[in-house]
Amino acid sequence: MPPLLFLDVDGTLIPFGGPGPHREYGTSSHPLLPRLDPALGPRLLALGCTPVWATTWLHEANELLSPWLGWPPLDVVDWPEDTEVPAGWCGAALHWKTRVLVERAAGRPFVWLDDEIGDVDRAWVRAHHPGPALLRRIDHRYGVGEQDFAAVRAWVAEADQGGWRGRASGAQRVDGLHARGPE
Repeated sequence: MPPLLFLDVDGTLIPFGGPGPHREYGTSSHPLLPRLDPALGPRLLALGCTPVWATTWLHEANELLSPWLGWPPLDVVDWPEDTEVPAGWCGAALHWKTRVLVERAAGRPFVWLDDEIGDVDRAWVRAHHPGPALLRRIDHRYGVGEQDFAAVRAWVAEADQGGWRGRASGAQRVDGLHARGPE
């Protein structure tokens, strides 16, 4: 099985803040959708991972974003009501998505693209996820860019040399946890 690709939206696929005005790629009744470059759809699929929406857009991502990107509906991470941070993990410094994504991956290799990933998330994943994982922090001002694509492609190629393709778990650990986007 290919690695999962957990995708945040706001600040990751759709730029927020930073220099404006943001480039627009069409028109929509949704005010943010035109900022989403449709060319990201084929580029993200070409990474060789299985994309999964990991966003507070929830199922609305499939209604609005998937068609815009030329994708069929994707799996969506349904966030539990209670996303408490486990005791002993620096309180609010651990992102509320981290534990849920590790549980969802269930040992399978994964890439997580988000604009709010930090060192505590990397440490927690390293301690609790038995498979390869790349946590890539995206610069929210610009959204996912060429450096991010290059980092994911390199990680997938390196991880694949460990022989994880075709196996759900038990893969050789690849420490891609230190790769980061611009801070």
